[in-house]
Amino acid sequence: MTPELTTLTFAALLQFVQFALYAVPANMELGTGYTMSPRDREPTREMSVRTARLGRAFDNHFQGLLLFAIAVGIVQMSGQNSALTALCGWIYLIARIAYVPAYVYGWNPARSYIWFAGFAATFFMLLAALF
Repeated sequence: MTPELTTLTFAALLQFVQFALYAVPANMELGTGYTMSPRDREPTREMSVRTARLGRAFDNHFQGLLLFAIAVGIVQMSGQNSALTALCGWIYLIARIAYVPAYVYGWNPARSYIWFAGFAATFFMLLAALF
């Protein structure tokens, strides 16, 4: 497996970990009556700040993961794998792992810089495939 596919696989597994980190406390705080419902109404209880941040970090990774998966797919299908695209993959993955505690614990402005590192890595992977 190429480094780009390896990092994509780990990034997808990270999404599962983030789901568990969010879903367990959300179910405990909101109750399964709400979390298993169609959610047609607002919950009667609020989530803690930590749990809400875990949820936002989880949602944010879906957005980043989509672009990263596109970048990896383009690199793989075009055969443009290189040391640069491999490095971009690892930077993306490390940034996304670091983003979770940065968001949960409110590390500002570090959280934004960490997010940008992953975003930039994806951007440069796409550029590397073009040139």
